[in-house]
Amino acid sequence: MPMLSISPFNAIEEAGTAVLTLTEGLEKEEFLASRLTRAETRRQLRLMSAAALLLSPEIHALMVEIDWEGWRALDQRLAASGKAEDTLLWLAVRALAPDTLMWLRVYRKNQQKPAGML
Repeated sequence: MPMLSISPFNAIEEAGTAVLTLTEGLEKEEFLASRLTRAETRRQLRLMSAAALLLSPEIHALMVEIDWEGWRALDQRLAASGKAEDTLLWLAVRALAPDTLMWLRVYRKNQQKPAGML
């Protein structure tokens, strides 16, 4: 029996929500000082970047507001070393992940509008 898999969109949303939850209310210094939070956040960001890269170039072209190149670069940097640069992680936590989640929600909401409505 084949294994059921989660859609890349759902994977991005779930991991992104985890990132936001893990880092909620933290300042950069607090985030960097917490080895466990930083490690789990890094893991969730890897899940987000892997899912983002699974989406087709056509999807990327339809959703130009999302920084797909940013996800590609993040994925490469996280894969290249066991410890990503702190600044890179913080940028992903404060900009890349929340912006991506916001645009996915906008896109999903627009897809649910009845035909004939703009």
